[in-house]
Amino acid sequence: MARVETSSSRPYHLIIFGASGFTGQFVVEEVARVASEGPNGNLKWAVAGRSKQKLEKVLEQAAAELRKPELRSVDVIVADVGEPGSLAAMCKQAVIVLNCVGPYRFFGEQMVKACVENGAHHIDISGEPQFLEGMQLNYDSQAAEQGVYVIGSCGFDSIPADLGVIFTRDQFKGTLTAVESFLTFGAGEDGGCLHDGTWQSAVHSFSEGHELQTLRRKFNHKPLPTVGSKIKRRGNLFFSNEVQQYSVPFLGSDPSVVKRTQRFLLEEHHDKPVQYGAYVGIGGIGNVFKLLFGGLIFWLFVKFSFGRKLLLKHPEFFSFGVFSMDGPTRKQMKDSTFQFEFFGEGYTEGQDPSQGKPNGKIRTLVKGPECAYVATPIVMVQSALTMLNEPTALPKKGGVYTPAALFAKTTLTDRLHKHGIEFTVL
Repeated sequence: MARVETSSSRPYHLIIFGASGFTGQFVVEEVARVASEGPNGNLKWAVAGRSKQKLEKVLEQAAAELRKPELRSVDVIVADVGEPGSLAAMCKQAVIVLNCVGPYRFFGEQMVKACVENGAHHIDISGEPQFLEGMQLNYDSQAAEQGVYVIGSCGFDSIPADLGVIFTRDQFKGTLTAVESFLTFGAGEDGGCLHDGTWQSAVHSFSEGHELQTLRRKFNHKPLPTVGSKIKRRGNLFFSNEVQQYSVPFLGSDPSVVKRTQRFLLEEHHDKPVQYGAYVGIGGIGNVFKLLFGGLIFWLFVKFSFGRKLLLKHPEFFSFGVFSMDGPTRKQMKDSTFQFEFFGEGYTEGQDPSQGKPNGKIRTLVKGPECAYVATPIVMVQSALTMLNEPTALPKKGGVYTPAALFAKTTLTDRLHKHGIEFTVL
């Protein structure tokens, strides 16, 4: 069992690295809100990053926002991804590092390496399959030897999808064989947007998609066996009767993460793998034209260095306002929501999955607040608290894990439900 206790030489349960970044500031606020949920009601934590002044400003802002003046005295650690010695010194002081520094393809590996080498568990909120799968390929064995957990995509990418599939499987009375998810978003009268850090990750990820295929071949994985009817893939653009919107395949990390989880559960626990298809609703016909035009421009520009520079310099223009350098206002965040609907099929109890077509269906829902800067901090922090409070429910050996592979036997789903990210059967 991996170590989750503090000590005189490792005084912090959590260190938030990149606490002064756009997402990091909200992770700081979330940790402050739920510190009483730490081990024995006393969570020991610190913030870390390149600039002591910016970190102190974030603590000042959090103290004012939450009316907790004691936050001004939270410890500050100066560490920089460009200075490996500073990362090592930081990791030696933490049980878990919450890594909020992206894009992860540029800065993530240095942090994972430092954590593994210095005995700190690593949690990130990456939605970049190339980074996530690269860390599994390069650090899984070393992390296992060190008794360290490295858990990627512990934010909106991709815990609602990954745990949502597990929740749907566990609620189905029989053998679940396939799930489709449909993601939709809600916003208030002021609309909503995302910070351009996510846009940067998307630009770089899509520009190097061919590298992901090369990386995947290095695993030498056999195709996962298909149980029941093979799931039918939808088109690139279609009207979904399920959510009554035009929809497209979801191009984020969810399908990759869910598939890795299903492979782990097959290989480690001999569970029958669940097929998965992920889609996102885009709204009405007006949004379809925006997507077609914007998608065409994106695909043309992302292929060339000059085009990528333009995309990165003008995120708001090229994304029709979905991304901006300023990010959303607090009011926009307060008024925004997300909703995942899962439609599953399988064989009911007593039916043989090797005979005939699936005869049972199930519909579940995962819903919550604004996805990127409200739900993601909640998910990230609750993941860490689950590790600290439920070590015996985690896999016995360290390694690089997907969220559901690590947390399947814990109460993380219940913890999230209590904090506004609800899992229900419809």
